[in-house]
Amino acid sequence: MAIPAPPVSVNPQLTETITPALPHHPAPSSPESYDSAKKESEYISQDGEITYGYGTANSSQDELYAKWYEPPDSYESKHRWDPKANWTKEEENKLRRRLDLKVAFVACLCFAALQLDRGNISNALSDNLLTDVGMTTKDYNNGMTIFYLCFLSAELPSQMISKKLGSDIWIPIQMMLWSVVAIAQVGINGRSSFYATRALLGLLEGGFIADTILYLSYYYTAAELTIRLSFFWISYTATNVIGALLAAGLLKLRGHKGLPGWKWLFLIEGIVTFVIGAWAFFYLPASPTQTKKWWRPKGWFTEREEIIIVNKVLRDDPTKSSMHNREGLSLIDLWRSLTDFDMWPLYLIGLVAFITPSTVQAYFTLTLKHLKYTTLQTNLLTIPSWILFAIGNFSCAYGAKKLNSRLFFILVQPIWHLIFMIILIVLPDNTNRWSKYIILTLVQGYPYCHPILVSMNSMNAGSVRTRTVASSLYNMFVQSASLIASNVYQPSDSPYYHKGNKVLAGLSATSILLVLFAKVWYIYRNKQKSKIWDNFTTAEKEDYLANTTDKGNKRLDFRFLH
Repeated sequence: MAIPAPPVSVNPQLTETITPALPHHPAPSSPESYDSAKKESEYISQDGEITYGYGTANSSQDELYAKWYEPPDSYESKHRWDPKANWTKEEENKLRRRLDLKVAFVACLCFAALQLDRGNISNALSDNLLTDVGMTTKDYNNGMTIFYLCFLSAELPSQMISKKLGSDIWIPIQMMLWSVVAIAQVGINGRSSFYATRALLGLLEGGFIADTILYLSYYYTAAELTIRLSFFWISYTATNVIGALLAAGLLKLRGHKGLPGWKWLFLIEGIVTFVIGAWAFFYLPASPTQTKKWWRPKGWFTEREEIIIVNKVLRDDPTKSSMHNREGLSLIDLWRSLTDFDMWPLYLIGLVAFITPSTVQAYFTLTLKHLKYTTLQTNLLTIPSWILFAIGNFSCAYGAKKLNSRLFFILVQPIWHLIFMIILIVLPDNTNRWSKYIILTLVQGYPYCHPILVSMNSMNAGSVRTRTVASSLYNMFVQSASLIASNVYQPSDSPYYHKGNKVLAGLSATSILLVLFAKVWYIYRNKQKSKIWDNFTTAEKEDYLANTTDKGNKRLDFRFLH
């Protein structure tokens, strides 16, 4: 939701100034509509320097937005809010690179630690974990179902804790707690202990992703966040590649000290995660303007840099100042998000679109073992799919940002899966194992649309209060996809899972319809709002902003991203 700042004098040295919409245009209430407004009214000067500031002949409308979107005194960065601030493109790009190194990179590192402990169960399977502890594939399915149920149940409570305690504190605590359980998996000796560790890991890891996305939103605009989230999930990919290489080596320790290789895997990777979590506890600041600590007396940013960060974020979405970073959520906020019908298209896409890849991924290593690959070969053969996944991930996110068309790129994923699931269905059982491996690798190395959906979900929620809960709800639907996925392939359908693949093909087709519906829905809702808002006079807009009870994405000056 992008709202213009009040006017400043136009500097004759400027070549481009970002400006608000003219009176006859819709209020620029989202990055998408704001970009459109900017293109229609730029200021051009003579010397070639681009400056990001605000200024327009339509001063009454500028002053109107500045008046009603000033941050409250409780906002932790209020002292850096300056509606007249401007800065050069070079300054912003330089600062963005510093943020990527200090904030986004660390978030990626923490996420990598999550995936290391969450995903190594797949590597452990290739080292005969089930046989060693006397379990069956059905027991494994039950354990993963327990994990995802607990993960789901922890999403909202984790967000409530994070918002009250501060994500900079809660994220490292989560990491250290789950790493202890990850290490404790060394003691798995049967179904009961397997189920117990799966449950505890789910409870402690649940909410971590939404917590981290909330933290990143303090530093980045919506457009910036989409690309940073693609980095976020590229780190997930990199972790799977590194995890496969680590597993290939650590699993060779089978027999050392009388322990199977999978126990060494859980032990060593759990210790790595704990160390990262302990370091993050002291490293992460609460916000861009709260980086100074007794062990970091100079902080990260100068006063000017803090002004740039705060104002670029608030000009993109003024609602980010509506709650400070240590303010909890109420049950009313939860109910408002649950009943927000405008968010449900995204929730449903998150539920259905990820069942297919989650199913194939959960059984990828087991399928490779059925194809008679060795333990070492199985772990190494997972790497190409993760490399393709990373390429597809970044390509989709970059394309969506470049063309400002999100749902179009989201549509690529289910189309991709539908094509390859049909191929798997018609493929003869006696097909060469390398041909089957290539097909499965392409199913796994798909154009990943999750970062785009997460960014859309964050911005379309419309306010910090609803965004925090909406992020958890969206992630709950995505994790529900994993829960369903762990039960699509059944032992009676092994090893080629013909029935399961037909189900996955049907779900991919359903995903295509859901994405198309979401596109139509958001276009309709934006036109519905614009029809009213565009006919308001400046006085009527001021009256609406001063007295409306509409909140978040229900406001007439809000536009949905699509």
